[in-house]
Amino acid sequence: MKEQSLFERLGGTPGISTIVDDIVALHMDNPVIRARFRPYLDTPEKLALTKQHTCAFLEAGSGGKAQYTGRSMADAHRGMNISEAEYMAAVDDILAALRKHAIDEQTQKDVLAIAYSLKGDILHA
Repeated sequence: MKEQSLFERLGGTPGISTIVDDIVALHMDNPVIRARFRPYLDTPEKLALTKQHTCAFLEAGSGGKAQYTGRSMADAHRGMNISEAEYMAAVDDILAALRKHAIDEQTQKDVLAIAYSLKGDILHA
């Protein structure tokens, strides 16, 4: 029996899209990071583009067919001075969204491994 890719375990394109929607909603309500995300509510087109890039990034990085054409993680976060607490708040929101959708523990760990591999690009950008 063939092992499923991370992309498949996340529910494919529709699953990733739903998870990203939930992550963004959690970020909007998270007291540690909501100030960074709520301004997107004033620019729905920018919010939609950010979600689109995030979906493509996750799909491409998890074995899907999407092509990510956005900026590098370092370029996307350059000059934002993201703190360790903000980074961890975002990771907590990601885990909460995965758990909401009953994503298995190994898949959660795989997503966390990706998040942690990008930490340096996010915090030191």
